[in-house]
Amino acid sequence: MGKRRRVPAMAPEDRRAALISATLPLLREHGTAVSTRQIAEAAGVAEGTIFGVFPDKASLLRATLMHAFDPGPAEEALAAIPAELDVRARLRQAAAVLRARMTDNATLIGLPKDAVATDPGFLEWLMDSRRRIAGAVAAVVAPDRDRMRRSPEAAAQLLLMLVAVSVHRGFGEGADFGDMDDEEIVSVLLDGLLVRPAPAPITESSP
Repeated sequence: MGKRRRVPAMAPEDRRAALISATLPLLREHGTAVSTRQIAEAAGVAEGTIFGVFPDKASLLRATLMHAFDPGPAEEALAAIPAELDVRARLRQAAAVLRARMTDNATLIGLPKDAVATDPGFLEWLMDSRRRIAGAVAAVVAPDRDRMRRSPEAAAQLLLMLVAVSVHRGFGEGADFGDMDDEEIVSVLLDGLLVRPAPAPITESSP
């Protein structure tokens, strides 16, 4: 019988990515109360392995939040929306991208404050991430800037706010916007809140 082959050690960056991947669903479920033991079990490693990659639990949680809120994938998806589509179609696609991102991170929205306490730079990174997303949405609006009463940047902020209140169901302020779909969000953004009257029926004139 030949010698048992040793499984090669995982490269540091691969180990880091694996720990972040194992931490994210636990962070969504348990918040910052998740333990390093839970994380180690999910990652299939010894608890001490975590501290060979991250100096402490807070560093791992910050890295996981940065992975969850990474603007790159959303920027790519928004940039891929065809510019030749009409503005409503482009904005519906943009709303779908934003909704998916916000829904995935809905339970994390209140967590960054906990992780920021020991790293002020994290808050700056998070704000930059939001600016990048807003800029990518503004680029989707930009081809129709001459038709808008507000700038593409302002339109992007309004779209982000409308998607946010639909995902977070009005933020608990008494108004539940959970039933707003992408079509209605875009209609409210472009047409306002007034219901458009149905067109009058066409009647044939008498001979």
